[in-house]
Amino acid sequence: MTNEASPAQGPLAGLKVVELAGIGPGPYAAMLLADMGAEVIRIERPGRQGSSVPPEVDVLRRNRRSVVLDLREPRGVEAVLSLVAQADVLLEGFRPGVTERLGLGPEACWAVNPRLVYGRMTGWGQEGPLSSAAGHDIGYIAITGALHAIGRAGEAPVPPVNLVGDFGGGSTFLVMGVLAACWEAARSGRGQVVDAAIVDGAASLTGLLHGMMAGGLWRDRPGANMLDGGVPWYDTYATADGRFMAVGALEPQFYDELVRLLELDPAQMDRSDRSHWPEIRRALTDAFGARTQAELSELFEGTDACVAPVLPLLEAADHPHLAKRETFVEVGGVRQPAPAPRFSRTASGLPDAPPAIGRDTREVLDRWGVEDVEGLIADGIAIQA
Repeated sequence: MTNEASPAQGPLAGLKVVELAGIGPGPYAAMLLADMGAEVIRIERPGRQGSSVPPEVDVLRRNRRSVVLDLREPRGVEAVLSLVAQADVLLEGFRPGVTERLGLGPEACWAVNPRLVYGRMTGWGQEGPLSSAAGHDIGYIAITGALHAIGRAGEAPVPPVNLVGDFGGGSTFLVMGVLAACWEAARSGRGQVVDAAIVDGAASLTGLLHGMMAGGLWRDRPGANMLDGGVPWYDTYATADGRFMAVGALEPQFYDELVRLLELDPAQMDRSDRSHWPEIRRALTDAFGARTQAELSELFEGTDACVAPVLPLLEAADHPHLAKRETFVEVGGVRQPAPAPRFSRTASGLPDAPPAIGRDTREVLDRWGVEDVEGLIADGIAIQA
């Protein structure tokens, strides 16, 4: 792959973003912006990287330009400020106060670019008793109540990988906040800080549950509700070959279709009487356990019973529906999700593979008009791969 920038494709073409490299939700937010056409310059540190994923297969680094600058050196900081002066957005995911100590806090950036949107990605937020503490996804969703709601009755809560906190409550809210602030900056001429705290976003994701509790439709304990496996018709069931099927037949008409296709006795499957639920669960367990996942997938495919196979990550791309939509693509030999969402006029292009660390240092600094690029490289402040 050459150092020449690919033509920007997507609705954010022309948006310029400076990303101070981190791990997890910050890079994912930057990836989403880049997938939608933004030019994202990732400023990486010399030496050991924070992520344990090899950079050449790190999907969260795709669609970027990689620049290595030593931010412990004043000239490295000045180079970043030169980039910031031309950018629309800066993204950072350090603990509160770190970028200020580096000389790259909001005030320093606004001094060279008053319109800059300054996106801050943290777990606990920029203020509060825990703001300076270390943390991970599991802790953030623990204190918001989200983790408590995920699990079976009488069993320990189940960590939902890092999808609910880091990416659901973190990255997506950062992207939403940044784009909202860019919209406002285009009218006011002034940037602002977007304080994207995972605890805030994860709490927002539980809004439906709070409303249901207020309406008497949700009990504050796991495995006792309509969306957490508490009812037999919204759960997963083992198949004869040791795999699973997911059942989501919430509405009566969908439940009736489930019962019909499994050839179960409707009289024994009457769910209006809660005392019948254990018997219904046993009947579903037996019915699903008598056939393989492939047999059940064929039985339910395209029906309104709301039943789907639980597929491993490595098999998901081969599902006929996802294959038809090209929901997954292969980039640089790595199968990965395609850009989402989709746009009718300004479609996102096929992602570029993650760059080698420092691959674009000279090209980006030259193109963005940073002074004395060769001197920065010669002195080891900027590193060209």
